[in-house]
Amino acid sequence: MGYDFDEIIDRRASDSAKWHFYGEDVLPMWVADMDFRSPQPILRAMHERIDHGVFGYGGAAAQFNQVICDRMAALYGWEIHPEAIVALPGLVCGLNVVSRAIGNPGDGVLVSTPVYGPFLSAPINQDRELHEAPLAKQERDGHPYYSVDYGVFEGAIRPTTRLFMLCNPHNPVGRVYAPDELTRMAEIAIRHDLTICSDEIHCDLLLGGVTHVPLASLAPEIAERTITLMAPSKTFNVPGLGCSLAIVTNSELRRKMQKASNGIVPHVNLLGYTAGIAAYSECADWLAELQSYLTGNRDFILNYIAQYLPQLKVTVPEATYLAWIDCRESGIEGNAQKFFLEKAKVSLSDGLSFGKEGEGFVRLNFGCPRALLEQGLESMHKAMQQL
Repeated sequence: MGYDFDEIIDRRASDSAKWHFYGEDVLPMWVADMDFRSPQPILRAMHERIDHGVFGYGGAAAQFNQVICDRMAALYGWEIHPEAIVALPGLVCGLNVVSRAIGNPGDGVLVSTPVYGPFLSAPINQDRELHEAPLAKQERDGHPYYSVDYGVFEGAIRPTTRLFMLCNPHNPVGRVYAPDELTRMAEIAIRHDLTICSDEIHCDLLLGGVTHVPLASLAPEIAERTITLMAPSKTFNVPGLGCSLAIVTNSELRRKMQKASNGIVPHVNLLGYTAGIAAYSECADWLAELQSYLTGNRDFILNYIAQYLPQLKVTVPEATYLAWIDCRESGIEGNAQKFFLEKAKVSLSDGLSFGKEGEGFVRLNFGCPRALLEQGLESMHKAMQQL
C-alpha cells in the first residue's frame, strides 16, 4: 500500500505547538514532531474508542503490555514478561522519574554530550549532579561523526555517580550504537556499579537499512541494571497522546521507579493506550514506508548541503529524523539558530540546548513532506548568500 508522505497538512489551523511557537512567516523545523498524518489504523482505533462514548478509569495496560512483549520478541528476540513494563505518560517524565529513583540528592548522573536537553535538566530537577562525558567528534567522508571515547567516558565517573543515561539512537547526532559499543559502555557501568537508563524512543526510525539492538537485550547481567525507555510517540507521530513505557526486568528497580512516581506521575490516558496498541500491532507497512521516505529526506539534505551550502557540515543520521549541522565555519556571526530564524525565517533548534558541545550547531527536523524540506533549505541558502 502506498502512503502519501508528500501531502502537506495545514497545521496552523490546529493547536500545534510546533507551528504556533514562532510567527506566521516562519517555517518550523525545530521540535521533534513530524508533519505527517498518523497511520490509518491508529485513527480508526481512536474513532472506535471515542464512539463507545464512556471514558472511565482505564484498564488497557494488560493488552498494551502484551503487545510490547510480542514486539520485543519479534524484532529483537528479547523475551520479556508483561510485569516488566512500567507505563509512563511521557519519555521526559521517565527521565525525571529515573533520576529521582536512583541514588540520593547530591549523587551524580553520567551523560554523553551533546545530548537531548532533558538529559541535562532531569538530573538537576531531581537534585542530582550532572557528570558529562563528551562524545568524540571526528570527520568521516567529509561529515561530522561521533563516537564514544571510552577513556573520557570512564574518567567522568566519580565515586558519587549512580546512574548512566544513554541516548540510543542518539538525539541529536543520529548515531545507532553497534553492539560492541553498547557492550563496552555497559561493561564500564557494571564495573562502577551504575544503573543504566537507555532512552530508545527513536529505535524504530531507522534509516538506510540500519538495525537497532536494545542495550538490555545484550546480556542478562546488563538487563538486570537497565531501565529501557520507549514510546510510539515519535515513530507514529502521536506525542500529544502521552503514551510511553519503561521496560525494567529487575523487580527492585521497578519498585524504585514506582516509589518515585507515586502520587506525582499520572496514568497513561485511554486514548494513548488505544493509539499505542494500534501502532505496535497494525502499522508495520506504514512504518516501513516512513523509514524509506525519511531516508530519502536525509539523502536530500546531504546532497543539497554539499551542493549549495558547503560552508555547513552535517552528520549522516543513521536513525531519527534529525540533522545535526555544524555552522562554526559558515561565516555566520553570533548564534546560528538566531541567524536562520531572522534571515531565512526557518526555525531550527539551537545547538546550545544540547550542551556546551553544541555551541555553533543547529538541529533540523526533516520529518516533513519533501517540498517543505526543500523550501526550508532554499531559504537557508538564500540567507547564506547574503553573508
